[in-house]
Amino acid sequence: MTTGGRKPATRKPAARTAGPQRAREPAASSNFPVVGIGASAGGLAAIEEFLTAVPAGESLGMAFVLVQHLDPDHKSLLLDLVKKYTHIEIAWAEDGMEVRSDCAYIMPPATNMALVDGHLCLVEPEAPRGHRLPIDHFFRSLAADQRERAVCIVLSGAGSDGTLGLRAINGEGGMVIAQSPETAAYDGMPRSAIATGLVDYVLPPADMPKQLLGYVSRAFGRAPQPAHAAAPGAADLLPQVLHVLRVRSGHDFTHYKTNTLRRRVERRMAVTRVERMDDYIALLKRDSLEVETLFRELLIRVTNFFRDAPAFEALAAEALPRLIAAHAPGDPVRVWVPGCSTGEEAYSIAMLLLEQAGDVKRNVSAQVFATDIDAEAIVRARAGVYPAVSAPTCRPIAWRASSYKTATPTASPRPCATVWCSPGRTSPKTHPSRESTSSAAATCSST
Repeated sequence: MTTGGRKPATRKPAARTAGPQRAREPAASSNFPVVGIGASAGGLAAIEEFLTAVPAGESLGMAFVLVQHLDPDHKSLLLDLVKKYTHIEIAWAEDGMEVRSDCAYIMPPATNMALVDGHLCLVEPEAPRGHRLPIDHFFRSLAADQRERAVCIVLSGAGSDGTLGLRAINGEGGMVIAQSPETAAYDGMPRSAIATGLVDYVLPPADMPKQLLGYVSRAFGRAPQPAHAAAPGAADLLPQVLHVLRVRSGHDFTHYKTNTLRRRVERRMAVTRVERMDDYIALLKRDSLEVETLFRELLIRVTNFFRDAPAFEALAAEALPRLIAAHAPGDPVRVWVPGCSTGEEAYSIAMLLLEQAGDVKRNVSAQVFATDIDAEAIVRARAGVYPAVSAPTCRPIAWRASSYKTATPTASPRPCATVWCSPGRTSPKTHPSRESTSSAAATCSST
């Protein structure tokens, strides 16, 4: 794992003995899921409710990792408190500790934690206190390490920590649960999570273990019925799923990767508690909401500002300077961003255009056309409002920060270079005129 300028936390030899005494399966070599639980203000009560509802006397078939915002200046009593409410073997996380099933681990104060090859990795945080996002940090590593076996739960807390991380988990085919806002002492984090549209279940903490155990049993407790296996003598049913999806949604996923399609369909079967593929096809035929949900999940809406840093650096260093230098005075520089999702890539390119124009002291009008078949994502892109934690921090940091007007916990780009966001397969050649789309335009600028 690359930690950049972070100083690794001291490795503690007790890591081998602080965990459970019985033999457990390590996360790196088994099929059990790892459940990341993020909480902040008001989170202790929610954690207690959750752990109290976990049934005793049976194997859970999963591991739990608790990430809570803890005061680094005071000794935390969290471990002693939560032990009163659970039979699960629970310990403070230590650097290098192997994650095992039927165990729980708590992130210590004043650290960031990641999961790497089934082991917990502790590092000292770079960001000052108040600007740290330990839940996002762990959720992202959980997604990368466990992929479809990753599960995350967002409990009570102010702000939006966890929102970016859950996007990564959903993108890998994992499962997301959020606390119902009306049961949270502080509803900022649950509401931010729910607003992504990627949460599978919204529940009170006491109802989460039952739902979680059911999902894990269906998805991991036994080999799920694959999309190509059906009733005896039946043909491959995956094309039938795609046919229903095409008829009901108007979108054709025939040329998507087959393995990706099967994993996503099987995940939806686990979430909806459907055992057989033919039963799931019947569900799609009668339930338009499930059609929409499957459609959104197949799109895998995972994006961020300047997400692929090397590609954006090459764009800034090579392509955009030539584009700006070649454009005729008075003519706009136009860029089309197909598959823009919620718009972060389009705004990132608009910022780079303005940055490049500023570098060469040229008055350039930039127009970025962004399209996507996901109408819900386009609505978010047009709004141009994002969690403040997603504001870009790439080069140059000072300029990028000045491109944002911040209103906690969201940020939106300032106006100048126009970004049009349109649903469907619209291209710049067929896009409506500026006048007809100005009410739906979102913009960004360096001023």
